[in-house]
Amino acid sequence: MNGYTGSITYGRQDIVFDVLFVDRKTMELAVHPDSTVIIKAPIGTTEDEIERRIRKRARWLKKQLDYFRQFDPRTPPRRYVGGESHLYLGRQYRLKLIEGNANQVKLAKGYFWISCKDRNDPNKVKDLLESWYLEKAQCKFMESFERCWPDFERLDLGRPRLQIRRMKTRWGSLSHSGTLTLNLSLIRAPRECIDYVITHELCHLKHHDHGPDFYRLLEKVMPDWERRKYKLELALI
Repeated sequence: MNGYTGSITYGRQDIVFDVLFVDRKTMELAVHPDSTVIIKAPIGTTEDEIERRIRKRARWLKKQLDYFRQFDPRTPPRRYVGGESHLYLGRQYRLKLIEGNANQVKLAKGYFWISCKDRNDPNKVKDLLESWYLEKAQCKFMESFERCWPDFERLDLGRPRLQIRRMKTRWGSLSHSGTLTLNLSLIRAPRECIDYVITHELCHLKHHDHGPDFYRLLEKVMPDWERRKYKLELALI
C-alpha cells in the first residue's frame, strides 16, 4: 500500500488525514491552511502505529485546524476605492484613483494609479483593474509555465494548452483534453506559488488523481511544494 486516507474523532470533531508512505526515517504531521492534514510515514509503518501517533497529537492537530479556520473568509470583499490595498505577484499596492479622459492602469511607486472618467464608480475601477490583471497574467503565467514544463517534457508527456479564467473554488485544473486552466486571481500570488499550481496541475498529465504516485512525482519535481502551497494559502485564502 502506497498511502491511504483515514480519520479519527477527537472530542466532537472528526480529523481527516492523508497518509503518504515515503523514504524517510521519522513520521511527519502537517496541517495546511486549507484544513488538509498530511502524514508522511516511513515505508513499512503500520496503520496502528500511525493512528497511535495521530491520537497522541490530536490536541495539537485540532488546535492547528481551529487556528486556520478563524481566517475563513480571510479577505474582506473588495470595494475598489482609493487607498484600498490589492495584491500583485505577492505584494500589496494601494489604489490611487485619478479623474481623467483616458482609462488606464499603471503600477508605480507602490501604487496602482487608475485613471478613468468616473473614479467614484467602483464597478468601472474594478473592470479596469481586472483587465490589467488579465493582461499581466497572460504574460506571467506563460513565463511560469515555461519554467515548469522542462521537468515534464522529459517524461514524454503532451504539452497542454494554457488558458486563464475566473474560478470560484480552484487555483487551477487540467482537462482530459489537455487544457491547463489557471484562475485569474492567481496573478495576485508570488511567482513561486504560481509555479507550484502549474506544477501541481502538470503532475496530473501522468497521474489523474491525488494518490501516492501523484505526490511522489510532485515531490520529485518540486521538493518544497508544501512550503509553496502553505505560502499560497496564507496569502490568498
